[in-house]
Amino acid sequence: MDAIDALKTRRSIRLYEEKQVPREMIEQIIDTARLAPSANNIQPWEFVVVTDPGTRKKIADLTDYGKFIAQSGACVAVFARDVKHYLEDGSAATENILVAARALGLGTCWVAGYKKTYGAPVAELLGVPAGFSLVALISLGYPAEEAEPHGKRELSEVLHWERF
Repeated sequence: MDAIDALKTRRSIRLYEEKQVPREMIEQIIDTARLAPSANNIQPWEFVVVTDPGTRKKIADLTDYGKFIAQSGACVAVFARDVKHYLEDGSAATENILVAARALGLGTCWVAGYKKTYGAPVAELLGVPAGFSLVALISLGYPAEEAEPHGKRELSEVLHWERF
């Protein structure tokens, strides 16, 4: 699948098949995340991939809107060192994960991490050292649903030329 198709057809998936995602596939996806742009090329990100069902369940139980993480094939926790633009940098890496997974036929859902009360407990559970913040949790797996777009605004509604 080419990049434009992956971007245009990516959807949030919350239902997954009970099928393990191969390690090589996950590594390929995370490799795209490490290549994301970052302010001053600081690359403050770290990625913790959780495949253990018990740990995924604990993460899911900590979240407010990520209970489906427990049923996914993997969870990617995106952390970033507490630098000036960590949120933007971590978000760019997160988007690369979402698009790369789609291109490989996998489903994902971005669960917020920024300023969430469960950020510190997730970091502690995963052994993340001090000085890092949770940017996102991403469920990852083989989709058991075909999600449709939900009311995306038309290009003509959001595109402005020269002035707003």
